[in-house]
Amino acid sequence: MPVAKFNKARRLKATVAILGLSLLLTACQDVLESVDNKAEYPLPDKLVNKMKAHDQRVRAPIMMRIFKEEGVLEIWKAKTNGRYAMVKEYEICKWSGKLGPKFKEGDRQAPEGYYEIRPYQMNPKSNYYLAFNMGYPNTYDRSLGRTGSNLMVHGACSSAGCYSMTDEQVIEIYAFAREAFRGGQPSFQVQAYPFRMTAENMARHRGNEHYEFWEMLKVGYDHFELTKMPPKVDICDRRYVFNQVADDGKEFNARLACPPSEAPQSLRLAYASYLENYNTEFAAEVSKLDAKRKPNVASIVPEIQAAPENSTPAQNIGDERNVPETAGLLEEVTRQPTVEAAPEEAPQAEQPAVVAPGTAPELPETRETAEITEEQQVGQPAGAQSKKTWWKVWKRE
Repeated sequence: MPVAKFNKARRLKATVAILGLSLLLTACQDVLESVDNKAEYPLPDKLVNKMKAHDQRVRAPIMMRIFKEEGVLEIWKAKTNGRYAMVKEYEICKWSGKLGPKFKEGDRQAPEGYYEIRPYQMNPKSNYYLAFNMGYPNTYDRSLGRTGSNLMVHGACSSAGCYSMTDEQVIEIYAFAREAFRGGQPSFQVQAYPFRMTAENMARHRGNEHYEFWEMLKVGYDHFELTKMPPKVDICDRRYVFNQVADDGKEFNARLACPPSEAPQSLRLAYASYLENYNTEFAAEVSKLDAKRKPNVASIVPEIQAAPENSTPAQNIGDERNVPETAGLLEEVTRQPTVEAAPEEAPQAEQPAVVAPGTAPELPETRETAEITEEQQVGQPAGAQSKKTWWKVWKRE
């Protein structure tokens, strides 16, 4: 193909690709802009069909879970048997701050904990496309004097303490909540966690300053994992309690000691078994992490004992139990000059002859005698220096 035609074909392909991309983006934008009332945007048929296949009505109750570290928001929906199953998972576009709870207004920290969302918290006229207020600070937060306001889940992919989604995502999330309210659900629960509270993650974060707080949240997380139903959440003694039934006439008060209460027996038994397995997994994960952080000193000692010539005193500093019995001897050996043993076939070196004082011994012509330097003669008697100088002259001849 001629070069001109080849270049023309390439330009044509590039133009088609650009037009296709432009049409795709335009279509995506048109979906949002063509909605006269975005708060009434219907759930896509694909999601509706998926819910039907999993025995979930469009207007069945919902709950949401947020995981900061994994960066996801999950939508769970009740089935006809009352248990919940996840419908869809969305990637969080942005969240601000770090792992841990929000403490005060302006710290730009996204909250963690359990929050109830009611119809009045929905905002169809948000400056961030669509939004709902998480209800921070809740009763637990207020009992600790924490402050903040307008903590949202919203669109526009921009966050200053909120959980921000794309507009395409939040229009579906909003629709899930709207349909649940219309189905009669008075409020839905949002569980906001630092990470999935597995044994591995808990072991990895066990040194964090917020670990005690996360252990408290984990009880509610575990109850949901066991029952697949949102836990009943109460606050007493400035802490969360889950699925507790207070004795007759007693109530939960965030600022007072917890009243006598207990969880249903079936849940207590199931949770005890769950904890037994979890504690075993947690201990194993801690051991793995500790093994990675500690040097393998045990592997060094056999090498020293098997090959003492390679040992150095530095290898044994700080742990006398690992010092082999020959360590002192090895240290002495390292202070002595190394002398190579002569081969068995080599003749024995002749003993130097005894000479009278003041006379120079006769030396055979060797490389060493030729390379005696002036520095090696320092400190010798004058006569000896003269004779050694004579040896050097004799060598040159």
